[in-house]
Amino acid sequence: MPPPVETHLRRIRGITIYERRAGTGAPTVVLHGGPGAHHDYLLPGFDSVATGRLLIYYDQRGGGRSAVPRDVPVGWQEQVADLEALRVVWGLERLSLAGYSWGGLLALLYATAHPSRVERLALVSPAPAWRAARTLFEARLSARTMAPVLQEERAALRASGLRERDPDAYQRRIFELSVAGYFHDPGLVSRMTPFRVTGRTQQEVWESLGDYDLRPALRTLRLPAIVLHGDDDPIPVATAREIADAIGAPFHLLPNCGHVPYVEAVGEFSRLLNAFLPS
Repeated sequence: MPPPVETHLRRIRGITIYERRAGTGAPTVVLHGGPGAHHDYLLPGFDSVATGRLLIYYDQRGGGRSAVPRDVPVGWQEQVADLEALRVVWGLERLSLAGYSWGGLLALLYATAHPSRVERLALVSPAPAWRAARTLFEARLSARTMAPVLQEERAALRASGLRERDPDAYQRRIFELSVAGYFHDPGLVSRMTPFRVTGRTQQEVWESLGDYDLRPALRTLRLPAIVLHGDDDPIPVATAREIADAIGAPFHLLPNCGHVPYVEAVGEFSRLLNAFLPS
């Protein structure tokens, strides 16, 4: 049975944030990836840990149903400030955070800015915590995305006539081929909920971080934490392991899994998070 769900619009810091709540019980805030994406593509996998707890998702500023005008800043400092403002609106003294991909890095940025406001931290396929590692990830992802087999599938799709016969099916397949490089098994891409990234937001967040390196700040954190990472993630395993070491967290390597464990390894993903998150 799916968990009970409700949605809200939260007015904070002059913008409107879209929020989705699933389940009941002790709250955990789920931070989606991107930057510039939205929470929907974490479903239904992340809802597998909504039993016995409340999951609070929200579309981050500048993405999904939390769109903002182009003159409104959407950099990392604004994203951190939004999360702190939401904490106040929610009436929570401290936050349990589950951050996926970029959301993992956002969780770390929030924790280093507001260490007394974080109860516990679950990082799933976290984005690299320093700039050079992100450059390596981008190169690895580009190589996987442009692999000859995927290039051949794109060419076959363009020649298939599907675009004219069934535009929706064509767009769905275009999406699947665009994210296949994130998967250990590209045959599982059809199980991922499609999403869009707002390019302006993505670019502004990364530019606002500059030549960042969170590792020194992470070594000062003292809080319960856990890190999950696929052994075939285009984000190198070593970068996620270094984050775990810096914050003193157990590191769980998921076999035969790429960047999307809530699709490719949902059983182990659910088991580990259910054991760690408050309930």
